[in-house]
Amino acid sequence: MFSSLFSVDQTVADERGDLMSGVVPLLKLLCLTVIGSILAHPKVQLVPKATFKLLSKLIFALFLPCLIFTSLGKSVSLQDVLLWWFVPVNVLVSTLIGCALGYIVALICRPPPRFFRFTIIMTGFGNTGNLPIAIVGSVCHTSDQPFGSDCNRTGIAYVSFAQWVAVILVYTLVYHMMEPPMEYYEIVHDEGDEIQEIEEIQNVSNLSRPLLHEAEWPGMVDKETEHAKTPLIARIFASISGTSQSTFPDLDLSEDAAAGSSSPRSLHCLAEPKVVRRIRIVAEKTPIQHIMQPPTIASLLALIVGLVPALKAFVFGTDAPLAFFTDSLEILAGAVVPSVMLVLGGTLAEGPKDSSLGLRTTIGITVARLLVMPCIGIGVVALADKLGFLVEGDLMYRFVLLLQYSMPSAILLGAIASLRGYAVKEASALLFWQHVCAVLSLSFYIVVYFKLLKYV
Repeated sequence: MFSSLFSVDQTVADERGDLMSGVVPLLKLLCLTVIGSILAHPKVQLVPKATFKLLSKLIFALFLPCLIFTSLGKSVSLQDVLLWWFVPVNVLVSTLIGCALGYIVALICRPPPRFFRFTIIMTGFGNTGNLPIAIVGSVCHTSDQPFGSDCNRTGIAYVSFAQWVAVILVYTLVYHMMEPPMEYYEIVHDEGDEIQEIEEIQNVSNLSRPLLHEAEWPGMVDKETEHAKTPLIARIFASISGTSQSTFPDLDLSEDAAAGSSSPRSLHCLAEPKVVRRIRIVAEKTPIQHIMQPPTIASLLALIVGLVPALKAFVFGTDAPLAFFTDSLEILAGAVVPSVMLVLGGTLAEGPKDSSLGLRTTIGITVARLLVMPCIGIGVVALADKLGFLVEGDLMYRFVLLLQYSMPSAILLGAIASLRGYAVKEASALLFWQHVCAVLSLSFYIVVYFKLLKYV
């Protein structure tokens, strides 16, 4: 009898321990976020918005690259790259599943027609950068975490290894999916007074730009191209569907333009087909060159150093000649988690904007992203494990894969919306409510993940 009572008490204690190990890391991050919200709240404004923007730039240009370089560089080797292949692949899989789920949400919730693509991409593209890094750092800071002594270093390495895929997706799939719909695009005539008025509006908007647009990828909104705020793909392919080229005088899609106005007529027979030419133009207008930013460069440098044993021994290790330098970078890297959560708190302090998306669609996207996607992720990761795609016995590897399905929509989508001039208020409102609800959903699913990882 006493033994059975003891076993029941032990079971209850284990249940409580699992619950606390999943909830406490989120409570730590929540405290930092609340502090950031208080500091940035418009009624208090102890710290001005400009300071939070500067902190965001420091994270992007200094703290985060230091963290990525020191964590990924120490952990990676040629053998690891071959073993970790499913981490970036999982980003693609989660995005495809999320977009399919977003399409279903759009069909069921029936958002306004101009927000159909917006619903798909906001459901499909989760946060794969700063927030997972903060969660891994907070989980590893807990004494009873199940991931071992190298928890933080390996966790950050796995998250960083997946970021380059996410960045490429942002500047290709997400960039074009977030272009303004053709039927709601208005052409502004180039009259002097109108141009001056638009420039004045832009200057004002730059001064009062929401922190959301600078929170995760500072400077993205400033990289606006000639056709950034136009329905580029729809306009380029419009002539195929019968729309006259004169409707879009700024896009020269003629064969003469492609082959050169001085080309002989006989060469026109060798000209590329219309569809191929239009695909090429879309590819040329895609700002893929902007992927080379400090975090991406840090990932590439870490991979180069980590894959060359001689370089790795020269840079990393207690006896390495550059050990003092990497120690300095690690000190700077320690500022990432608190800084990220403070900036997130400052972003949420601005509150939700007025949205035309509709309550039903907002709830649909939030439920799909925060409740349905993690369940699908558990199935995908379990299937991948059964097929032998995952690193055997590595709990942190599986935890990071599961986190990729559990994140709210990427804050980066707010910057893309502003860059494309499409659904800016709707993105702001949706990101606000998702991150508020994510406190509960992440707490629940982290407890679930810790339970499942016991059986690995």
